[in-house]
Amino acid sequence: MPTWRNILLGSLILLASTLLGTADGSPEIPLNFKNTTPNSQTFSDGIIERVRVTATKPPKESADAVLIQGAEWQWNRYLKNALDLPDWLDLGLEHRTRFEVYDHPWRSSQRLGRTDPQIQQRSRVRLGLNGETFQFLFEGQDSRVHLSKASQFDFLNTETRNEYDILQLFVSATAKNVFGTGLRTDLHLGRLTMDFGNRRLIARNNFRNTINAFDGVHWQLAREKLWRIRTFLVEPVIRNQVQLDEQSKRFVFWGTYVETHHMPWLRLNAYYFGLNDQRNSGISSQRTFSTFGLRLYKNPLNSQMDYEIETVWQTGKRGNTDHFAHFQHLNLGYTFDFPWSPRLLFHYDYASGDRNSSDNQDSTFDTLFGARRFEYAPTSTFGPFFRSNISSPGWRLIVNPAKGWKFQLKQRFWYLATSRGAFAGSGLHNATGESGNYLGHDVELRVQWKINRNVEFDVVYDHWFKGSYFNRLPASASLPPGGEKDTDYFYILTKFRF
Repeated sequence: MPTWRNILLGSLILLASTLLGTADGSPEIPLNFKNTTPNSQTFSDGIIERVRVTATKPPKESADAVLIQGAEWQWNRYLKNALDLPDWLDLGLEHRTRFEVYDHPWRSSQRLGRTDPQIQQRSRVRLGLNGETFQFLFEGQDSRVHLSKASQFDFLNTETRNEYDILQLFVSATAKNVFGTGLRTDLHLGRLTMDFGNRRLIARNNFRNTINAFDGVHWQLAREKLWRIRTFLVEPVIRNQVQLDEQSKRFVFWGTYVETHHMPWLRLNAYYFGLNDQRNSGISSQRTFSTFGLRLYKNPLNSQMDYEIETVWQTGKRGNTDHFAHFQHLNLGYTFDFPWSPRLLFHYDYASGDRNSSDNQDSTFDTLFGARRFEYAPTSTFGPFFRSNISSPGWRLIVNPAKGWKFQLKQRFWYLATSRGAFAGSGLHNATGESGNYLGHDVELRVQWKINRNVEFDVVYDHWFKGSYFNRLPASASLPPGGEKDTDYFYILTKFRF
């Protein structure tokens, strides 16, 4: 169990950071000035008025608006407006701090059987030039880790740390009424981040401390609010902890994604992604995949049933071995017309695993560049579950007791899709299948307080009741000491945007 001393320490550190801003996310600006000249009074009043107007003025569409989720760019630019910068200039700052801790590690690489708490910090700066046709965007990011001891803890890596990162750097061109047809087209060239669909295969990571980025070209053609076609050809960026990231011509990713919204009760996404990863000299690590998918869904509405079905199929080669794998997802939900607008969801995920590591057929599903936190469990130093060799039913209850507040209670049951396959991401594997496939179940309680678009808090406690799989592993699997015991995980997070 994480010690309460560690939890209290992290909480106090994050609480102290809130003193840097007021409750509405704007800078602490006194309304009454003493011993000031008329000129300074007028200047200060102008700043205060611009900050107040910012809270009611929606931000201008950013250069990456068609690439990523709206929540990643639709926040108030207090700093920009306080400085009275022109509309065509986009300037924004963001800082996030998260304290997290968990006990009883299970990964074979954590042989000491211990973990350390971490404070992860992520800072960003955005600078954009937004013309009517041409746009430019630079986004820098610095991801750091504190408290971790590299000699004792195995999560000081490119998923937690990436200092002085150029996250986005591109130029784009937009035409919102092509030849008078009402169609919109966008072309992006440079370093990009991207979200597709529900972000299971390609995502601009939200929870993880570092972000997937790509160097290349992205093109979109759309009739807004009805349909759009997106296509891209990129080289995925290879992250480095302390040096500038780079890319490799031996690592290429491309695809086409179609979305239609003609029928609110039957929205459809269809897509193809191609991956050619020949970076590693070891043949077994090379990947040449084709991924085909279909997603059908209906957005949640009050007093109505909603659903989501996604089916994904992969073919190709992993090294010299034939690759054929699949992933299936099902969501069924209902939003009740009660106080707090409770929404109840039922989930089921299945991702194929490899039944025999010594044959000429690989069946382990590859989630490509997808995100997991929004659906499975917190990732970062925790994140035990991947879309690979997994079978998982579960349920979730979401309530909104007050404006800006959201409570979630989630429970999922975890099984290996095949007991002879590896437990993805853990290094644990019993090729005989004699350890069974029951990994246990986890219960997560999450409280989110979003004061506005610029200030939010997030607190989570997750208890993983480990299953019989861990008690039946042979010594050769290298389960760390105490790894069969239940794991408790806790984090507290603050995010500020200016």
